[in-house]
Amino acid sequence: MKRAGFTTTWLPILLLVPQLLIIAVFFYWPAVHALQSSFYLQDPFGFGSTYVGLENYTDLAQSSEYLKITRFTVVFTLLVTFFSLALALLLAVKADTVIRGARTYRTLLMWVYAVAPPVAGFIGLLMFNQSWGPLTDIARAIGWDFKLGVNFNDTATAMVIVSVWKQVPVNFIFFLSGLQSIPKSVREAALIDNRSASGRFWDVTFPLLAPTGFFLLIINITYALFDTFGIIDTLVKGEPGNNPMTLVYKVYVDGFRGNDLGGSSAQSVVLMVLVLALTVFQFRLVERRIHYT
Repeated sequence: MKRAGFTTTWLPILLLVPQLLIIAVFFYWPAVHALQSSFYLQDPFGFGSTYVGLENYTDLAQSSEYLKITRFTVVFTLLVTFFSLALALLLAVKADTVIRGARTYRTLLMWVYAVAPPVAGFIGLLMFNQSWGPLTDIARAIGWDFKLGVNFNDTATAMVIVSVWKQVPVNFIFFLSGLQSIPKSVREAALIDNRSASGRFWDVTFPLLAPTGFFLLIINITYALFDTFGIIDTLVKGEPGNNPMTLVYKVYVDGFRGNDLGGSSAQSVVLMVLVLALTVFQFRLVERRIHYT
């Protein structure tokens, strides 16, 4: 078999240069700049900076507020990831069995994907409005005095609900594609071996969806850590105060509102290292249990 290839080594290099430049300018250069800034104490008026070594990092390690935000970020990420994947998988399984009106059903589930995070946060503000929000009225009907932006737990609940609602359509698309890629012969054989629908799902369907699930696990963790920024910023109404915030939002608050560029850079470096360690852990340990067919 004749292998396809380039006749010259310059052509693939030229094709790669634009993408490499984008990565260097928008990823590597900001990362290097943040690492450098984390060792300095920046003047809030921009007149200069003072080298302080690891002082910004030691301040973070000794900050009880930063540790509290870290714990909340972990809980927030776990809740958003779990419910986003679980609800999407449930809807995908149901959509896979729909015969009449399948296109309409899938379109209604996927349209939220086009909503930008700040817009999703604004919709959350409307739904949880203290005076006439429908979700607030439902909470009040069951005896829950829901106060968005005032009560820590209530605001955190709204952040999780809106973030999950925003992410479910993306997961739904991938899970539905994974379900439809399962050969019909495999399903028929599973039907013969196991008459229980739940048994067939856990014994046959779910293992075949493992590669898709692993990919979505990484995507959803990244989403919860970073892409929920617009939702959080909208829901807390620009007044974080005692409201919950994630690590990435604290980087913004300290850097752009508190003018602590050195401390903000140190936080971004810590967050970058944590994400890198999490990614390595996922690929080295979790992926070993995933079998690609």
